[in-house]
Amino acid sequence: MNSGARAFGSQQANLFDAVPELLGAASRADRTSARPSFPFLRQAGKASGAFSRPVPVPESLPAMRARLLNTARQRVLFLALVFAALALVAMVQIFWLGADGAGSSNRSSINPLIPPRGEITDRNGIPLAVTYPAYSLYFYPQAMDGTGENPLVRQPADLVRELKAIFPDMDEASIAAKLASGKGGYLRKRILPEEANAVWALGEVALQSPQVLDRHYPQGRLAAHVVGGVADDGETQTGTFGMEAALDQWLSDPDTRGTPAALSIDARVQGALEDEMNRGMKLAKADGAAGVVLDVDTGEVIAMASFPDFNPNRVSQDDAKNTGNRVTYLRGELGSVFKPLTVAAGLDAGVITNLTRQWDASPVEVGGKSFEDFEDKGDALTIPEALAYSSNTVTMRVGAKLGAERLHRLWLDLGMDRPVDIEIKGTSTPLFPKAPWSPMTTQVAAFGHGFNVTPLHLANAYAAMVNGGIFRPATLHKVEPGASVPGTRVFKPSTSQKMRQLLRLVVKHGTGRNANAAATGFRVGGKTGSAEKLINGRYSTTRIIATFAAAFPMDRPRYVVVVALDEPKRTHAMAGRTAYFNAAPIVGNLIRRAGPMLGVRPDNVRDVDVSEFEYLLKDKS
Repeated sequence: MNSGARAFGSQQANLFDAVPELLGAASRADRTSARPSFPFLRQAGKASGAFSRPVPVPESLPAMRARLLNTARQRVLFLALVFAALALVAMVQIFWLGADGAGSSNRSSINPLIPPRGEITDRNGIPLAVTYPAYSLYFYPQAMDGTGENPLVRQPADLVRELKAIFPDMDEASIAAKLASGKGGYLRKRILPEEANAVWALGEVALQSPQVLDRHYPQGRLAAHVVGGVADDGETQTGTFGMEAALDQWLSDPDTRGTPAALSIDARVQGALEDEMNRGMKLAKADGAAGVVLDVDTGEVIAMASFPDFNPNRVSQDDAKNTGNRVTYLRGELGSVFKPLTVAAGLDAGVITNLTRQWDASPVEVGGKSFEDFEDKGDALTIPEALAYSSNTVTMRVGAKLGAERLHRLWLDLGMDRPVDIEIKGTSTPLFPKAPWSPMTTQVAAFGHGFNVTPLHLANAYAAMVNGGIFRPATLHKVEPGASVPGTRVFKPSTSQKMRQLLRLVVKHGTGRNANAAATGFRVGGKTGSAEKLINGRYSTTRIIATFAAAFPMDRPRYVVVVALDEPKRTHAMAGRTAYFNAAPIVGNLIRRAGPMLGVRPDNVRDVDVSEFEYLLKDKS
């Protein structure tokens, strides 16, 4: 064998001798690695360049499971990071909106459920004022070509005729003039959706129906003077008078406007008061009227009405002069309704100790003038008789006994020298004589003359006289049941109890009999007053203010009612122009209707006992 053969044989033997070792190494690699190692293949590949990449080997199940689990974890982490980023962006945006003041916008983008202006309701939740989106009719000349030179497709006169078919009450001449002028502006502030659609169907692009805010009063004229009104430009609404002005901050603040503002008014009683006053005013042909129902324990105004009234949804030019509230601004000498207050002051001061004592009822000479009673009932009268027959002379003598200082002090304690303390604006300052009072001023003031106040002043005073002696200012805010309302004592409890008897006597047997007849069983007590108006410094003999101030039920007074008629006349329906004929029946009819609404039922068994005084009146009635 030559040397080449030997060399080949030697190499061949060595190659086969290495096979068992290679197989053993491969077996060990299978146990320690998922991918087998072939050294001889690597060497061969390196030498020849034929193998540049390893041969793929199938992945084992544990490795695959580990790889998939790792991928899932990465994806979950990615999604979590995305959501966290979105939340961070939202938080930054909310913070930016709050810092930028967007939260105070009337049209809140944060909470569209909050109304642009808060709702006003009565004490039982009946809506009195609400705001909602509405439509208007606006003339925009530049809408056609951007210049406004040719704003309309039709001639103005032709277009007005078509608009008249949509809006029958439209003033054609006025609208035609606005269209012909070429100046933009509102043609109608409020239109219905169907009217907006009809305008759109005309095809005039210059006639637009932008959405605006509308302050609506669902009850119409009911409690119009109490609720008031707003200045409204379609975008913002600001209270101008009444409770709309008093509650403006609450109604416009985003933090509070979502909660309705509840007034003390009871819409049912308010409706009854307005109905009876309107009827009585027309029967007496009075120039105006004012009325109020007051809770004697809390000062809550249950109803308040003024006539002539107005429609708050559309205040016409004629109605604008009627927006003043006569209950709080109509000043006048209310007359004899103040006599019971003078008697109460006499009882408190000990000037009156015996109600059956005879007082001189002859004419009074003071200050160079003579005063006498409207109807002569004799030269001497007791206090019950003096109230029942409305004696000027006896009341003047009680005032003289009291003296200027004590009577003046009482009038101050009852707030007669200052505007009534109530939420609404537009209250009048009384015309009140300055101290020191002369004998003339003192004795005239004792029977309700010489100073001018409003009907609400009188209602506050009567509430204090019958509720046990506590004076509380009137309020138009609802007082929650059981809430304590602070007040100031102005009469003794015993005086208040005695005045209940005397006021009940006046209605049963005196000048208030017409109220008793209209409200049988409701135990009404009160006093009439018919005072001549002071015109240009002189008292008129033909123009008066007729007032009736009452409380019920007198066995446990809960409400005071005051109604005043401005310049009533004698008519076929009214036998006279004094309060006996007009104001007293109005109050009686109201109590008959409103009493059950307020939880007061007719009951003759629980009436106040006035038998100890009735015998005094039998011979003179």
